[in-house]
Amino acid sequence: MRILSLTVGSMSVCCYIVACEETARAIIIDPGGNEDEILARCADEKLTVDYIVNTHGHPDHVCGNGRIKAATGARIIMHAADAEFFARPEVEQYFSMLGLDVSPPVDQTVQDGDLITFGKQTLTVLHTPGHTPGGICLYQAPHLFTGDTLFVGGVGRSDFPGGDTATLMGGIKKRLLTLPDETVVWPGHGYGGSHSTIGEERRSNPYLNESW
Repeated sequence: MRILSLTVGSMSVCCYIVACEETARAIIIDPGGNEDEILARCADEKLTVDYIVNTHGHPDHVCGNGRIKAATGARIIMHAADAEFFARPEVEQYFSMLGLDVSPPVDQTVQDGDLITFGKQTLTVLHTPGHTPGGICLYQAPHLFTGDTLFVGGVGRSDFPGGDTATLMGGIKKRLLTLPDETVVWPGHGYGGSHSTIGEERRSNPYLNESW
């Protein structure tokens, strides 16, 4: 599995192009802007993009979905809870203040434990709500794409509509910190760094020392 990391958009989202090296099939995780750059990297690597996978439905992570889908024909995947929540008119209206493009309708929804396969590679969906109702992480040992659930030295916000702090922290501790120490954390924003490990976050992330 090959991972190409790009920082994109006005909110510096960490977008990942994840490819099967044997088949050149790929997915794009969280295309939050700079669509031309994302598409150019895929073309340079001669990749066929099967899916656009959104770790959650916030506009800064989905605003590139439309252009990427139009250019590649890739199917948009999101957790069912976020596909429903972010389609609500009142939620769309709240987040419209960001001035970012709305995603086209989701093509495929996933639940906890579902598998996303591209070429000979497979990522497992881990449902980790709390930042949003349908927030997910994507796991194939030793790699973990955490979206805005877990950052390097931080955790996602829970003060937006649909967020809940106790749910977020419980999911991190029960679903993520139980993974092997050597698991590589690829976050949704590089606030504290571009990547880390579960072992390092368990030892040094100040938010994980709280008694949730």
